[in-house]
Amino acid sequence: MSNLQNKIEAILFWKGEPMSRKRLAEILSSSAKASDGQGRIGQLEINEAIEKLKENLKNRGIVLIEKDDEITLGTAPELSPLIEKLQKEELNKELSKASLETLSIILYKNGISRSEIDYIRGVNSSFILRALSVRGLVERETDPKDNRRYIYKPSFELMSYMGIKSLEELPDWAEVNGSIEIAAKNLEEESKEEN
Repeated sequence: MSNLQNKIEAILFWKGEPMSRKRLAEILSSSAKASDGQGRIGQLEINEAIEKLKENLKNRGIVLIEKDDEITLGTAPELSPLIEKLQKEELNKELSKASLETLSIILYKNGISRSEIDYIRGVNSSFILRALSVRGLVERETDPKDNRRYIYKPSFELMSYMGIKSLEELPDWAEVNGSIEIAAKNLEEESKEEN
């Protein structure tokens, strides 16, 4: 069971966003089947592992946050002043090259999933997306095509700051958007081939 706790913690850390208990069970069941031929991991096992993980995270800097059926990792409430200070420092810093790259993709695509951003950039973008969200530069909303994932869009604050009224005013908008569209279609085709 402790192995299951470790896997849940690793998945939540890697995803960097809330996940449903059901989705965790699906991921862990397919992982268990692939690695040792074992069958499905039940919801009861998932719930027990989550409770033990919650207990193991007590008196640490990270806690398990629950809302409805979703869980995520967060910082311990008593560390809020420290995190608040770091956030203020982060908001006042210039954007890194990786942040600008991610922001450009979001601006030109205007509605793109994290997996598509990761594919285009070639690296995991979870932490960058979180930082851009905290700064109010991007907004996250449920994907209308698949309510299990989110899409990222530029915020009105970002557009106002850039002095543009619509995304089409961005330099070479049509050309860049077309290139991003091709990359997204390649990702979709690869995804279909894997399934």
